[in-house]
Amino acid sequence: MEKSFEPRPIESKWYARWEAADVFRPSGHGEPYCILLPPPNVTGTLHMGHAFQQTVMDMLIRYQRMRGLNTLWQVGTDHAGIATQKIVENQLAAQDKTRHDLGREPFVERVWQWKEESGSTITNQMRRLGVAADWSRERFTMDEGLSDAVRKVFVEWYRAGLIYRGNRLVNWDPVLGTAVSDLEVNNVERDGHMWSIRYPVTDSGESIVVATTRPETMLGDVAVAVHPDDERYQHLIGKTLTLPLSGRPIPVIADDYVDREFGTGCVKITPAHDFNDYAIGQRHKLAPIEIFTLDAKVNANAPAKYQGMDRYEARKAVLADLEAAGLLVETKPHKLQVPVSQRSDAVIEPMLTDQWFVDLTSDNGRKAITEPALDAVRAGDIKFVPENWTTTYTQWLENIQDWCISRQLWWGHRIPAWYDQAGNIFVGENEADARAHASIAPVGALKQDEDVLDTWFSSALWPFSTLGWPANGPVKNERGDVVADWQHDKIFLPSAVLVTGFDIIFFWVARMVMATKYFTGQVPFREVYINAIVRDAEGQKMSKSKGNTLDPLDLIDGIELEPLVEKSTRSLLIPQVREKVEKRIRKDYPGGIPAIGTDALRFTFAALASYSRTINFDIKRAEGYKAFCNKLWNAARFVLMNLPEGQLPAPQGAPATEAERWILTRLKQTLGEVEQHFASYRFDLLAQALYEFTWNEFCDWFLELSKPALNGHDAAAAASTRHTLVVVLETVLRALHPIVPFITEEIWQSVAPKLGINADGILQRPWPKAGEVAADNAAAAEIEWFKNVLSGIRRIRAEMNIAPGKTIPLLLADGDATDRARAAKFAAQISFLARVDAPQWIASGTDEPAAAAAVVGSLRVLIPLAGLIDLGAEKARLAKEIGRIEGEIKKCENKLGNANFVANAPAEVVAQERQRIADWGTQASALREQLQKLG
Repeated sequence: MEKSFEPRPIESKWYARWEAADVFRPSGHGEPYCILLPPPNVTGTLHMGHAFQQTVMDMLIRYQRMRGLNTLWQVGTDHAGIATQKIVENQLAAQDKTRHDLGREPFVERVWQWKEESGSTITNQMRRLGVAADWSRERFTMDEGLSDAVRKVFVEWYRAGLIYRGNRLVNWDPVLGTAVSDLEVNNVERDGHMWSIRYPVTDSGESIVVATTRPETMLGDVAVAVHPDDERYQHLIGKTLTLPLSGRPIPVIADDYVDREFGTGCVKITPAHDFNDYAIGQRHKLAPIEIFTLDAKVNANAPAKYQGMDRYEARKAVLADLEAAGLLVETKPHKLQVPVSQRSDAVIEPMLTDQWFVDLTSDNGRKAITEPALDAVRAGDIKFVPENWTTTYTQWLENIQDWCISRQLWWGHRIPAWYDQAGNIFVGENEADARAHASIAPVGALKQDEDVLDTWFSSALWPFSTLGWPANGPVKNERGDVVADWQHDKIFLPSAVLVTGFDIIFFWVARMVMATKYFTGQVPFREVYINAIVRDAEGQKMSKSKGNTLDPLDLIDGIELEPLVEKSTRSLLIPQVREKVEKRIRKDYPGGIPAIGTDALRFTFAALASYSRTINFDIKRAEGYKAFCNKLWNAARFVLMNLPEGQLPAPQGAPATEAERWILTRLKQTLGEVEQHFASYRFDLLAQALYEFTWNEFCDWFLELSKPALNGHDAAAAASTRHTLVVVLETVLRALHPIVPFITEEIWQSVAPKLGINADGILQRPWPKAGEVAADNAAAAEIEWFKNVLSGIRRIRAEMNIAPGKTIPLLLADGDATDRARAAKFAAQISFLARVDAPQWIASGTDEPAAAAAVVGSLRVLIPLAGLIDLGAEKARLAKEIGRIEGEIKKCENKLGNANFVANAPAEVVAQERQRIADWGTQASALREQLQKLG
């Protein structure tokens, strides 16, 4: 092994070897265990959310593979309709061209060309994370096999009456010219205005005042609504208003939706351009009036003066005309949530358009699709972790709307529907199939629908389409390699667990359940682990405009300050924002970002992966886990340097020393904890357990406790200790491997030959089971006593600033027969490791010298103050230690005072808390007594 741990050459070496050796393919042995990668956009680059989520998935895959399961991590990318089309359109724009200059087929070919050249960025970045993914089975949502699945699902649902075409209100992006999903819309707080407008009552001197943030939409008003119990307006319900500027008569209607306390208590109703108004319009059978074209200009349904104006130009004209007519009552500032397209930054316009929908709300749709998806979770066939997300899932499905699946794009799965010259619709997997299933003869030639399917439609089929459905035989990629075979690979359905974010429970999780249940009769996965959202160290959402985003690869490789500033401000166009971001980066990272390596980044993510909704990523913590990697590396070097050449001889009998039996007992306990935490997805707790065992007990304590045996004259004890050092190190490497794969592989390759292990790599080794490690609780108790005595002496030395090399006297007082026996047994080790004279017992009733004290049970460990310690400083130290112990007692008392804890925690945990109070109480009493003796 090299003298120091250098992550980068180790990472590049091992991942290339792993992939070349196909070590991530399913083994074909053991129970199937599959994880589906949420397919990232083919346009994407790795961000902190990806890195966190993929670390979690990789830990699970490596752990289960080592447990002997037949693991498959199914990976692939999403064609990302809008994002990908926009990239290629931007390339064309740089050449002063549009997609229409090329035409549909050449444009789609151009997108495929871009995908082949640039579409593997994110998958290459995933390799840098060390993901144990079977790349030989990588899929793309537009590949031939998945496209076949998409067409089959569309056709079958259509023929079952579960897909229909209708005119409905959708989120419309007027720049991209397509409907978009709710997930592609950001609600952004902006400064706007609230305008109050007077609407005259027809043939009356009365009027009512309506408040709105979008006065231009009044051109499409079809009613004004008031609450049915609002006494101010009851006499106007059913009467007619004259719509200002248009002169159209519109009714006053009563609806419970109206909030009497908000504004004037009157709401203008524009069903064609507002989702709430659309629902009201449907209840009252009001015909909507569209006033915008698809590029958000005023259309011919509005007065001639405004026709052709952009919506914001029309707003200014409408307000000017209202003011001139004396109908603009008030203008006041107002903060409002504005729906903005993620892809174009255009303000979304609710628009009535002809779209394709999946029926989820009729009796037919609910029975066939929605209810089975609800039942799967209600019956426990699918479990959410944490469990509270179950409510989110069920509430959404219970209040679901039909799913708009069409998009007005060229890149994507083109809808397999054709129209004849009379407007009749014919659906099939191809035109011949559509004609074959036609119930009437087409009129003239058929023309295929121009729209494509929502990318979430193909993603909904991911659990089974990636496994080869609906093909009857092997599915090959464009290179001719087999990537799936449904007859063989359906063993991986259901997959074991889906790891995903809460923001796509509706858009992806629920839809996968719907589609998989309908087409295979099975659930897509047994569990859904909802991972937290990664935020910055202060808990703020990561945002380029804030300058607080982190690139995982910058953490892995490091980056100097100036390249970091340039990278972080490159896409910021507003000078004030650029300056603010640059200032923050120079303040937060004056020396740039130091390289921490992949393993340290992964350990950080594991340590943060609790059940919380968000996690705060602090680079200082990541640097701490780099120190952990260095500590593990140096510990391995120490072990190897203390071994003879070649394979170690097999041990004769049980471990010779109590220190060995203690570390094996602690190893057994730690492995048991880790297995429990893997089962409950508490990656933070399993990381903590492995960290504490590796750093504190193995690297700090056991290496030190091994030195007397290694350097002593007992050859049997030395040989036994050497063997235990290697066995524990090799076992720890296997337990750590799912979290830190690179460093563990590198060290393991040097350790394995010492034990005669012939496996090609650590991933081929079995998971270390707690049941395979022998425990010796009596030996563990002896060593814990020894550790506590040493820790007490060292704490006094450190707090009193006694030179580490100075040998000092040691006195022992009180205690019981067991303490006296242990003191005699460990006298030489205590003197050697603590740098103290041989311990002397103070006889009962004898005057004690002034001394600093540590307490181990009922035993007092005393360091005489004379010539060593300041009396006042020792009093302060004791008072501080008493305060710390009282705090621990309070924590235990609070737990036991919580009725829920006592009722729900295991009996042994409750008993442990009660024992802790007793133990802390004994220590506190002894320390108070010692403080009293010092006067």
